[in-house]
Order: sequence, then C-alpha cells, then structure tokens
Amino acid sequence: MSPTHDDVLVESIETVILDVPLRRPHKFARVTLHAQPVLLVFVRTRAGIVGTGEGVVPGGPWWGGESVESMKVTIDTYIAPLLHGRPVDRIDDLMRDVTDHVAANLYAKTAVEVALHDAWARSLGVPVHTLLGGLARDRIEVTWALGAEPAGVVVDEIQRILASGDHRSFKLKMGALDPADDIDRIAAIAEKMSSSASLRVDLNARWDLPTSLRLLPRLAAAGIDLIEQPVPGDQIDALAEINHALPVPVMADESLRTSQDALRLVRTRAADVWSMKLTKVGGFRRARDLVALGAAAGIPCHAGTSIETGLGTAASLHLACAAPGITWGSELFGPLLFAEDIIAEPLRFAAGHLHVPTGPGLGVTVDPEAVRALRRRGLTRD
Repeated sequence: MSPTHDDVLVESIETVILDVPLRRPHKFARVTLHAQPVLLVFVRTRAGIVGTGEGVVPGGPWWGGESVESMKVTIDTYIAPLLHGRPVDRIDDLMRDVTDHVAANLYAKTAVEVALHDAWARSLGVPVHTLLGGLARDRIEVTWALGAEPAGVVVDEIQRILASGDHRSFKLKMGALDPADDIDRIAAIAEKMSSSASLRVDLNARWDLPTSLRLLPRLAAAGIDLIEQPVPGDQIDALAEINHALPVPVMADESLRTSQDALRLVRTRAADVWSMKLTKVGGFRRARDLVALGAAAGIPCHAGTSIETGLGTAASLHLACAAPGITWGSELFGPLLFAEDIIAEPLRFAAGHLHVPTGPGLGVTVDPEAVRALRRRGLTRD
C-alpha cells in the first residue's frame, strides 16, 4: 500500500558523531587518519520510517572546508528546522529551500539529502537506486587506495592484496613529501609493480604548475596509468595545461564540486576522467546531473571515496550503479579499511567488485550497538 501524505512528513531529525577506528593508518597529503570521524543523520517520518545519511570528509576540514563538527551544527541549527513537518518525497523542493538558507556546506547537505532518499525509498519499499532511475549495473570494480607510506610498505601491501585476488588496481597517495623525493618513491613502486597491477596516483592538489610539468612525465614513463588532481582545485586552467602535456589520463577531484566547475572542466578539457564523490557535491541529484553532464561531453566518471563507512559507501554505490556515466570503476573500499563497521550486515565485496544491495532504501541497516559504542559524547574529541 502506498504511503499517505501524512506518513511521509518529517517528524524529527537527529545527528550523531561517531569516531570509527581504522585497521591501519591512512596517510593523506596533510593528515594521517587513525580513526574516521563520521556524522550520522537520522530522518524519522510521522509513520515511523527512519532514513539515514552519512556526513564524512577525509580527515577534517583541510580537504573540503567542512568537518563533522561543523556539519552537526549546521544541520541541527539551520537545516533541520526547514524540513520539520514537510514530506520526504519532495526532495528537490526541500533541498532548494535548504540551499536558499545555507550556502555551500555540500557535505552537510549530502548527509541530509541521502537520509531523505533513504526514508522515501523505505516508505515505498524500493531501493534508492529506483528513485535514481534504476540500475545501469549491479556491481562496480573497486580500486584499493594506499596512503603516502614508504615504498617498501606500499609494495608489501600491494603484493599481499594481489595474492588475495581481491583487487587489481591501486591508487597511491602523494603530496606529503618533497616533490622530487615523492617521484622517486612512486617510481620505485612502479618499477616493482606496474607490470602486475594498474597503478594510479593522487596528489591531493599539493603541487604547482611548474613542478607538475617538470616531474609528472616521469611518472607516466614509469608506468603510472592515471594522475589525479596535481594542482589546487580552483586552478582549472593549470590542470588543463597538465592534462594536455601528459600521455596518461588526468582525473579531476577537488576541481569538481558544482555545475559551474563541470562546465569549466568541459570547456578547457582539463581532465579525461572526473572523480565523482557523492559526499562533496551535495547529494544524489546533483551528483547524477554532474555525471550526465560529463557523459554528454564524453568524459567518464569514477566513483570516488571520502573513506565512508558501510552506510556511506552503500549510498555511493547506489549512485555508481544507477548513473550510466560512471564507467571508470570506483574507489569504494572504505568499509574494508575500518576495524569495525556500523552496519549490521556488511556490503558484498567479491573478486574485486562491490555489489549493490537489493533491499529497501540504501539496503543496509545501522547497528545500534555499534553506534552506542562509537558515539562521541560531546561535539569535539576529548
């Protein structure tokens, strides 16, 4: 039976911060993660349906300007009051009002928008991907990402994972060292592993244009298959110059958050691939539109990660499997990095692929015991 109008009205919105430990440290250009801070958003309808979304950034505000702490305050103070008593099946209308009152804050908006989709889909008894147009695929290949660790540590981890048969492509973080030393480190890894696996690098927007033009051709010659975001996100003209100079694909990540960013990337042909992180663009609908824009320009998308739990990864997976233009695989390995996850039943990883859940909503259920154990008692860490 279809839900009534009153059934889908928002009754309450709750936010909870968790600190979820990792199996091993994960080193970005500026920070090293030992535990991932996560914001959960619970949207409860008048009929008792609960939709859940996740707000997460890779290690704090250094990457996108937001943190779980800022997301919680923004949602509790400014976004939740706008949604109370309104229907979850009017998502475009709701998010338009949110954007009118809250500029930027795309990570916070994603957490809310995903929770609204989850609640709406659960009220209908259908998977979220149905609301996005249905499945284009039911699984997606997963690239394993490694931190900016010494070459020997990285080679050992790649060899172990290759031996397991779980992954064949790997992304290596750069940007934490002097550029010349970083190039030597990656070249040493590529010398040992490029014949056995696909290797990509991510510079997290740490280099300038001259350094990139001088050093990145050496990575291409060493056997690196793809180079992600060498320069700051707003330097799209510089990214274009690098892309035109290199014989391997360049991927845009920090340069892609809005439709205006996408149009600039298309006009300048600044990247051959776009990293589509659901978290960074404001939710399913904005992400779907950006993927379609790229596809219209002949630019494929890759499903990126902000190191989400099983919940956030499930959301990204629904997008990745529903959007036809996401044809460059994914980096949705987040749940495998956590020492413990927050969903009752794990997502299915098999033979290097992640399979989309088939149940209603996101198809996963948050484990209340895990939430109680990992919940942060105050706004900030002790």
